[in-house]
Amino acid sequence: MTATDEWRAEAIAHSTGASLLQTFLNDLHNRFQPLRDGKVADYIPELAKADPNWFAICIVTTDGRIFEVGDADQLFTIQSISKVFVHGLALEEHGRDFLLTKVGVEPTGDAFNAIILDEVSKRPYNPMVNAGAIATTSLIKGSCPTERLNRMLDMFRRYIGHDIFVDIATFMSERTTGLRNKAMAYLMQHFGMIDSRVDEALDLYFQQCSLMVNCRDLAVMAATLANHGINPLTGDRAISECYIRDILSVMYTCGMYNYAGEWAYRVGIPAKSGVSGGIIAVVPNQIGIAVFSPPLDKRGNSVRGVAVCEALSQHFGLHLLDSSMGCQKFLDMLN
Repeated sequence: MTATDEWRAEAIAHSTGASLLQTFLNDLHNRFQPLRDGKVADYIPELAKADPNWFAICIVTTDGRIFEVGDADQLFTIQSISKVFVHGLALEEHGRDFLLTKVGVEPTGDAFNAIILDEVSKRPYNPMVNAGAIATTSLIKGSCPTERLNRMLDMFRRYIGHDIFVDIATFMSERTTGLRNKAMAYLMQHFGMIDSRVDEALDLYFQQCSLMVNCRDLAVMAATLANHGINPLTGDRAISECYIRDILSVMYTCGMYNYAGEWAYRVGIPAKSGVSGGIIAVVPNQIGIAVFSPPLDKRGNSVRGVAVCEALSQHFGLHLLDSSMGCQKFLDMLN
């Protein structure tokens, strides 16, 4: 076989593997599109405007290949998925030892908006629930609110590969109706968990949740975590590699709220959900997964998103504790 023949055979195999994955994603989209379970979040008025039929799946590999189906270009607010990346920014700015004195890493078993704090350690339980996320956001450095917001926007730009903006209507909606989050913040101030800039911290938290993304953006962000902190499309480093372990560990144990244990059992990869209907999942060293579908289950996770991720994990053996090496077979198919 000549060198040209070898190149052609490799290209055909590469194309065939990619085609098989795209076909599988198309099949998943067709299988779960008819699902009518769940309800679009309405406690934030702007979220209630989402179309329950929106549905997208996207996978981005660590070498920059993109596979997608459905409404991959539809913009929506990132909501709680932002917590993952702000946690990473706080780790870079303060280090893990200091951050652990401010925010714990223990799962709660409670809803994401539960008003529960560890009064012994003077910390919220983890950065993925609202109380912990507000405390984490309050630690972002900057001499004024504008500087802190710009630092955050620049961080998200590195993960996504393009500029990102705050949806003002959603921000104002969250700011006006977020009384429960305000109660958490002032309670944390009472216990000395955050400083006196409570309103500034809340505004920045509401702004981070109101950032506009699409499903493809989320998959690129997840792939950046899978790729040791380097954006696979741009080659830019979004976060120091040494903190990837911290981020993925907390995602794995706390990212799906009070479904985290069953998620670890059924799906078995680090993930984070948001009440606008997004889910990201990370297969370290290999791929980032994103699903977008607004109807939520009773825990606040996308119904179609959970179903898609479970199907992907089972079909390709993506569970981190799977002894079948199915994930290697998945990579071999693409390579």
